[in-house]
Amino acid sequence: MVTAFNSTPLPDESVSNDAPPEDRSLTIAPEEYGLLTDLYQLTMAACYAGEGLDRRKAHFEVFVRHLPPRFGYLIAMGLAQVVDYLQNLRFSDEQIAALQATGIFESVSDRFWSLLAAARFTGNLWAVPEGTAVFANEPLLRVEAPLWQAQLVETYILNTLNYQTLIATRAARMRDVAGSRAILMEFGTRRAFSPQAAIWAARAALAAGFDSTSNVLAAFKLGRKPTGTMAHALVMALGAIEGSEARAFSAFHHYFPGAPLLIDTYDTIAAARGLAARLEAGEMQLHGVRIDSGDLAVLSREVRSLLPEVPIFASGDLDEWEIGRLQAEGACIDGYGIGTRLVAGDAIGGVYKLVEIDGIPVMKASSGKVTYPGRKQIFRHVENGQIQSNRLGLADEAPEPGEQPLLELVVENGKLVSPPETLEAIAKRTAFSVASLPPQTRHLDRPTPLPVTLSAALQSLTQQTLSRSSGNSD
Repeated sequence: MVTAFNSTPLPDESVSNDAPPEDRSLTIAPEEYGLLTDLYQLTMAACYAGEGLDRRKAHFEVFVRHLPPRFGYLIAMGLAQVVDYLQNLRFSDEQIAALQATGIFESVSDRFWSLLAAARFTGNLWAVPEGTAVFANEPLLRVEAPLWQAQLVETYILNTLNYQTLIATRAARMRDVAGSRAILMEFGTRRAFSPQAAIWAARAALAAGFDSTSNVLAAFKLGRKPTGTMAHALVMALGAIEGSEARAFSAFHHYFPGAPLLIDTYDTIAAARGLAARLEAGEMQLHGVRIDSGDLAVLSREVRSLLPEVPIFASGDLDEWEIGRLQAEGACIDGYGIGTRLVAGDAIGGVYKLVEIDGIPVMKASSGKVTYPGRKQIFRHVENGQIQSNRLGLADEAPEPGEQPLLELVVENGKLVSPPETLEAIAKRTAFSVASLPPQTRHLDRPTPLPVTLSAALQSLTQQTLSRSSGNSD
């Protein structure tokens, strides 16, 4: 029998008058990281404490079993936020009291509450650097820590790695298709899954090769200047009140002379003709126009003929496939504003699995969800800037000639080993990672992921672990 904890609110007459008020802001502060987890992480940690297993050294790895449809690779991203989380993991007296007040933990040992009161991440963290291309079954990250700590951090780690890796991979693919000269602007805040996700999406996009974000807070937090244009509402509002679309353009340019103008509110070509006449008469300078609807390939070519020296930006439900189509049709587009299809899409599906406990390799053997046991390392052979092979081996194996291990020690005994990387450094690594992939892996349709072979030692350990698990199944 499976028992679930019921979260259904009690009827109004049963609710205590001194119940805490609802926090409608739902913002997240670092001091709340401890509670930002799934309930079962806490209940499992309590069980470990009760059984005296909480201090046993555990090793968990994050990986994806299968790449999402039509993805030939992934770009690892989100490590910086994982490190921030681990360094701020705490439980206050008030938070512990709130957990106790739920009644869920009535039967747990006092040792569990002592663990929470003194909670600090004291383990090690290994990870591939952000911006690295990875494939199915290759660990993006490994946590080595006392069992209760390693268990507790699963939810937050998967949240940030899965989402930012998704955004970074989409952004890298868009940059690959658009080319190095195109300007790519992240416009996804309104369609991201939450305000926090919008900040993460902006970071992941910039770290994967985008030039800017329209999210003002994200830009400031990331040391960038926000970029943007205008919306149709301004053209309609000022046009209605001041008499014409041209008057709306003039008013906006009076205050923001360097901003591109949105020209497709009514008639894109008519707007371009009007701007061309004003440019020829010397009445204005124009640093760009944006088209957000219609046949972007046809419209961009016509606008280019009217405004040959003016950069043309496109937006409106664009993704890597649409950018590729526009280029194939000869669109005259200098930059793209990417929103919905960057910040949403197929989930990465990364998982966090125990691979070793107290020195004993373990694995999951259930159908379709088999995992490989033991602490692992990715050995990658890159020659002349191109990936030649990927080998998944055990962490204590030596690299073969020409190979380099990808997982690096990031946190040791709870302390950061080296300072965080800049977005610029990560973006350079992303560009190198994508360029190092063979063309068939970079294809947008039916890509061929690079194969990952298993070392002889890992194959042997897998068979040994399977045999031991079968013997224990009784």
